[in-house]
Amino acid sequence: MDILMPQLGETVAEGKITTWFKQPGDTVAPGDNLFEIETDKVSMEVPAITGGVLAEIRVPAGQAAPVGAVVAILSGDGAAAGPATSETAKTGAPPANTAAAPAPAPTQAPTQTKSAPPAAAAHAVASVTSSLRNGPLDPFHAVRMPERNFGPARLAGGRTITPLARRLAAEAGIDVSRITATGPYGRILARDVQSAMASGAATAGHALATGPSAERVKALYEAGSYAEVPADGMRKTIAARLVEAKQTVPHFYLSCDVTLDRLLALRHEANGSAPHDRDGKPAWHLSVNDLVVRALARALVQVPAANAVWAADRILRFDRVDIGIAVALDDGQGLITPVLRDAAGKAMSVAAAETKDLIARARDKKLKPGEYQGGVSTVSNLGMYGIKEFAGIINPPQSTLLAVGAAERRPVEAEGGGIRFETRMTVTLSCDHRVVDGALGARLLAAFRHAIEHPTGLLM
Repeated sequence: MDILMPQLGETVAEGKITTWFKQPGDTVAPGDNLFEIETDKVSMEVPAITGGVLAEIRVPAGQAAPVGAVVAILSGDGAAAGPATSETAKTGAPPANTAAAPAPAPTQAPTQTKSAPPAAAAHAVASVTSSLRNGPLDPFHAVRMPERNFGPARLAGGRTITPLARRLAAEAGIDVSRITATGPYGRILARDVQSAMASGAATAGHALATGPSAERVKALYEAGSYAEVPADGMRKTIAARLVEAKQTVPHFYLSCDVTLDRLLALRHEANGSAPHDRDGKPAWHLSVNDLVVRALARALVQVPAANAVWAADRILRFDRVDIGIAVALDDGQGLITPVLRDAAGKAMSVAAAETKDLIARARDKKLKPGEYQGGVSTVSNLGMYGIKEFAGIINPPQSTLLAVGAAERRPVEAEGGGIRFETRMTVTLSCDHRVVDGALGARLLAAFRHAIEHPTGLLM
């Protein structure tokens, strides 16, 4: 049986094998972990779905392979029941140790099978055998529901486009309305998108700037004065996405100062009233960032027009508020943004516990693709580093990002003309002008400020 590199998310193109738990010659039982892979977002252990003996490792630890590539070969009785083996792939017939397959009923076999070449017929019989033994789902060729929407099948004007062409165009940044169609009835096919990519036509604007080459940059510095560190998958993805975001998303920024004294007092009281278990651990612990996320979520409920994202030629507005939380990995390894679902509707203690879990697994690179995709806005907090104020880059397809600075004691004018001190922080809202206009962004930031300065409602 061919062991393939799995796909962890629609946008993941390759995975790097970091560890092999089995070696050639080892016996493998169903459910045993075979290897651990690392993508640009997560690390995950891959278990065996059938038993056998690990005959060959084709991608050693430390190397990357594209999704769908054969990384190892599993042989033996358990592997013979799998959907495909190396021998089957080469000869088109089942391996020698595979039991004879029962002939399918005449009503089950397609008419074309009768006239198919011997190799194709044998392969069809092997597929039927596998289906009968293992059930209707082939885990290596399972039909996956797409996790991304690449646009409508019918375009303005009545033309249609195939699913593969939609995906290729979206990934390449091609404006499908400007593609010359060659399919029947004016349908845009994958080859039309590939032709547009090759000719450089139909691009939605100028190509994304990539900067000078590595050789040009190195030429500016003295040889031997630097160490070259190859960019890993996560760093390459961050670079590509943020360049794309800055060049294709029309950013504008709104800033304001927020008073925290009442919020800090409420947080202190809430944490002090938390019940403790037998080990003396509190049932919950609210951080300032938990309350900031909650305040932004409640603000988006009050300003529903901002709870939306841009999708090519339309705006998607949501009933539920999902908020991303920017998490920096250790030693500059990158940045990942897990998404807290229904951040406005959950109990505050539940939301805080989920956030803590998401952040911990994000730092261990153990998130599932569905846990860091989507969302309408992100909270990026650099206050713990003493940063007073900054402006963040929106994480597409989200429409806003809230950059949070450090809390500090500041002098303000009292009502009687005197001076008093308050705990304040500066926040900056980055907005996608295609979705959030200036006035709408100002309303959202005002609602956030009111939620922070009148925090009792955040706990309800």
